[in-house]
Amino acid sequence: MERHIVHCDLDTFFVSVERLINSSLVGKPVLIGGTGDRGVVASCSYEARKFGVHAAMPMKLALRMCPEATVVRGDHDLYSKYSNTVTQIIEEITPVVEKASIDEHYLDITGMDKFFGCWKWTQELRHKIIKETGLPISFGLSVNKTVSKIATGEAKPCGEKQVNSGTEKTFLAPLSIRKIPMVGEKSYLTLRNMGISQIMTLQQMEVFTMRRVLGENGVSIWNKANGQDNSPVVPFREQKSMSKETTFQVDTIDMDILRRTLVAMVDELSYDLRAQQKLTGCITLKLRYSNFDTHTQQLSIPYSNSDRLITEKVMELFKKLYSRRMLIRLIGVKFSKLIQGAYQVDIFNDTQEEISLMQAIDNIRNRFGVNYIKKGICLLDDKVGGGYDAQFA
Repeated sequence: MERHIVHCDLDTFFVSVERLINSSLVGKPVLIGGTGDRGVVASCSYEARKFGVHAAMPMKLALRMCPEATVVRGDHDLYSKYSNTVTQIIEEITPVVEKASIDEHYLDITGMDKFFGCWKWTQELRHKIIKETGLPISFGLSVNKTVSKIATGEAKPCGEKQVNSGTEKTFLAPLSIRKIPMVGEKSYLTLRNMGISQIMTLQQMEVFTMRRVLGENGVSIWNKANGQDNSPVVPFREQKSMSKETTFQVDTIDMDILRRTLVAMVDELSYDLRAQQKLTGCITLKLRYSNFDTHTQQLSIPYSNSDRLITEKVMELFKKLYSRRMLIRLIGVKFSKLIQGAYQVDIFNDTQEEISLMQAIDNIRNRFGVNYIKKGICLLDDKVGGGYDAQFA
């Protein structure tokens, strides 16, 4: 049976939400992100992009390039609320849904063409989302996730595009190699140094050449350039949880030890999220007192894999949960409601230096192992705890 995969992406999502709240922002250049001297752009409107502004750019530089832009601080909770509303609309009528990020979904509607045309169904869903939320959204429809995602990019802003079966290579051929998912800056520079700028050139190459230059990643890029992608749409409900907990060798009430332990667990779990390209939407704190009474409390958060943001939320939970002033025997942290999502720090609050530092630490851990480098606050006396018990469910 021929697959029918839809990719949908909410256009300039953060900006679009802010414009629903404040209509005076419509048609104007808007920057979402940190407002301090070292703030970073989280999102920007198409009007701002005309000046060369893009996400992850230092806010000071963005304002020099587009001085007339309006800067909005950003609201994680508000964006999560609208994201969840869109997800609910999609899940009500779609057989299989994968929430790829806060503003991005994959839909598998294979077999629905027996009842009515998949393209007509996709158009009706898009119009339904726009009507019920007021948010602009773009769709791409094809036989696989890669081509559908690229089609969505070509349909923007607020458009829709179908790539019929058998025309994938023709559709992809004239596009820039930057359009291919997985082609990062390093891969792009390598390919450009080889004189490759269009996907057409990759299609004409032998796959073993790509393997020799970029390893297995090169093979994956070659497959995508040729419109080949068999990866399934993974339903949100099938995503897993991850947790860490530690039992202290000596029951403790030392706030410094407890704080360091929590920070260390969040640091390692957040790294695991980023390494697996996942985000968490719910955190749970677990406390077991010396008399073995066990208490837990959870908190829904905006989807994130930023250890700084998650640490703040965990410490808030700890202050609420730890009220008995008894010695603590065990402490643990759990991340759940996991979704697939690219590297995503708390770009509303983290500075460019913090983002660069986190990426540098992750790169070192990727190469040498998670224990090769640690934050100073995460260093614990070996006599304090019995080690972490990591669980992945």
